[in-house]
Amino acid sequence: MAIKKSELYSSLWAGADSLRGGMNASEYKNYVLNLLFLKYISDKARSNIDSEIEVPQGCFYEDILALEGNKEIGDKLNKIIAKIAERNDLKGVIDSVDFNDNTKLGEGKAMMDTLSNLVKIFADLSLGAHGALDDDLLGDAYEYLMRHFASESGKSKGQFYTPSEVSLLLSLLLGIDENTRQYKSIYDPTCGSGSLLLKASSLAGKKGLTIYGQEKDISTTALCRMNMILHHSATADIAKGGSSTLSNPLFIKNGMLQTFDYVVANPPFSLKNWTDGLSIDPKSKQVINDRFNRFEDGTPPEKNGDFAFLLHIIKSLKNTGKGAVILPHGVLFRGNAESAIRKNLLMKGYIKSVIGLAPNLFYGTSIPACVIVLDKENAHARKGVFVIDASKDFKKDGNKNRLRDQDVQKMIDTFNALKEIPYYSKMVSLEEISANDYNLNIARYIAAKQESEKDLFALTNSHKASYLPKNEIKAYAPYFRVFKELKNTLFKKSDKEGYYALKTECENIKDYITQSSEFQTFHASVLSAFDRLDLFETFNDLEPGFNPKTLIESVCSKVLKEFEKVEILDKYGVYQLFKDYYNEVLQDDWFLLSFNGFISAKNLRKLNPLKDKNKKANYLEEPDFVIQKTYYKSDLIPKNLIKQRFFEKEAKELEGLESALNEKEALLDEFIEEHSNEEGLFYELKINESVLKKELKNALENKIQKRINALTSTLNEIIQTYSNSLLELDKEVKESESKVLEHLKDLGLMG
Repeated sequence: MAIKKSELYSSLWAGADSLRGGMNASEYKNYVLNLLFLKYISDKARSNIDSEIEVPQGCFYEDILALEGNKEIGDKLNKIIAKIAERNDLKGVIDSVDFNDNTKLGEGKAMMDTLSNLVKIFADLSLGAHGALDDDLLGDAYEYLMRHFASESGKSKGQFYTPSEVSLLLSLLLGIDENTRQYKSIYDPTCGSGSLLLKASSLAGKKGLTIYGQEKDISTTALCRMNMILHHSATADIAKGGSSTLSNPLFIKNGMLQTFDYVVANPPFSLKNWTDGLSIDPKSKQVINDRFNRFEDGTPPEKNGDFAFLLHIIKSLKNTGKGAVILPHGVLFRGNAESAIRKNLLMKGYIKSVIGLAPNLFYGTSIPACVIVLDKENAHARKGVFVIDASKDFKKDGNKNRLRDQDVQKMIDTFNALKEIPYYSKMVSLEEISANDYNLNIARYIAAKQESEKDLFALTNSHKASYLPKNEIKAYAPYFRVFKELKNTLFKKSDKEGYYALKTECENIKDYITQSSEFQTFHASVLSAFDRLDLFETFNDLEPGFNPKTLIESVCSKVLKEFEKVEILDKYGVYQLFKDYYNEVLQDDWFLLSFNGFISAKNLRKLNPLKDKNKKANYLEEPDFVIQKTYYKSDLIPKNLIKQRFFEKEAKELEGLESALNEKEALLDEFIEEHSNEEGLFYELKINESVLKKELKNALENKIQKRINALTSTLNEIIQTYSNSLLELDKEVKESESKVLEHLKDLGLMG
């Protein structure tokens, strides 16, 4: 049966992590991801749905599960994998991991127990019966595991993975969408596990793009090829590992570098040994043996390969090609050889945009990065570079930062429209860049938002009257455009030009705002925008086979359109609110419903235990039901709702027995009464519209209140600041000085 996505992924990680032992995550990931691959090809072959891999008899995943408790499980697992590899030209890909390695998996019984538990992690995962929906599940599961392995792999080993939000950003910057043709080619010269390539290809519709990639690390190349097969891109041309793209590029056509329609890349930052395999003239410091003429615009410093990758990418683009590459922020402003290269690229018009990202987004480094967007089409006519400063747009996620959906969407909307936004984006002319010696440091062109300095006159005279500087109040002009009478309600003319006086007490400000007719009108406009989304007509028509991701993207597109018209509220903040609600509340239920509709509600999922060395059963999830010592989980309908709807009488009898031993009987009865009527959380196996609508509206209400509270708090802060007289402060200082002098006299230090 279908499995609840969030619980599946957390269970996969918890199970894998608990079995890791002392092995480094960068090594352990290969065992777990190989088994996930074996499960996928086995299920696909069994159901004969788009099966691209032939699985020999005796090599299906049930044959692997049958090895549980077998003393030779490692050796037999290796032999199964070898047969599949030989039959499908996958030697060096799926057989690169040794499941009989006693230095990593332990010896004898320890290895047997570890592998027996490891293969059971994927036992409940069904990847064959539901076609594209299973592929979506698999892709997300693979992404989930990759992200966690990258996080655990440490600084030097996490670079195989580019966060999915960044992959999406680069793909959208290139303009790839469902109308992009399959024959269009995309290339990644440092492809790692292939996440950038796959994300870009997925945006191009069902058939995707024609994929090319090269990766130096051999084990990561194997991971990438498996990833391609898992995502229905088995025809992707992933060059065999072991060769650096810079010294030995493997995509050659007629003696020249092969060129592509799109290039994406997240190369290793500031690679120190990039010249390995290349010859540098000791006097000129130029590469002298590059037959592809990639360094005609200059040779990067010997100990820093950032521009080497950028120059390779530019040479790999067709004359109309587009590229997006992640590089450390230093490429924008470093001098000497890099300055000369940067100038040449700008003068040729290859750089279309520069986007500054937040620090600590990537695994393996915490330094700030940028995206350089390349576009050869009409490069000669390019008159400027569009600069975006998104360095403050992120959320904390453990010890890393992550881009939010709203951050990506804002960058893409701004980039596509070339829209200039104060403190965020600007079209910078080549003349201005030239005047700055071709330095692209974002801070030179987009000023940071400065906090206004406190008004000295208002501070020194607050004992005489209320002086509130007009320039500080002016910062809230957007609010006063919506609440047109608010300024006159709260402030009056001061006896000095350039200042306001307060009409009311601070504690009354919020009430003045929320009780005004203007606020009621604004509040109604927010709810009206919400109603225009027609959410419940959409949700009520859900049929098996719908794509949850496509549906939420459609809803969120409407959100951006409708809330564009609502002032004060940030449309991207509302967009994120809906995305978060989907991820935290709706996603799991929608995914289950997409398989079998509401019939999914009747199915219970059996929980399989992992046994420790003492053969004690450990369950990764809390069961909802225990039937004859077998544990089950109800994924769509929570246990308490089943109890309310179908076992009300039995539940009350049980509660009556328990209440005899529990002094809190009254509280329990109250709870049962509150939740056992027909208007409870779940009724007739349908999404409860009132609950859904209430939660979404409450979220919007909270958004409104946060805005009003922020305004109220800021106004109070300004007022309080100028309510304390400097004369009073001076008096306090003098009193303190007097006490200190008296103390010094007592100590005999002063006469």
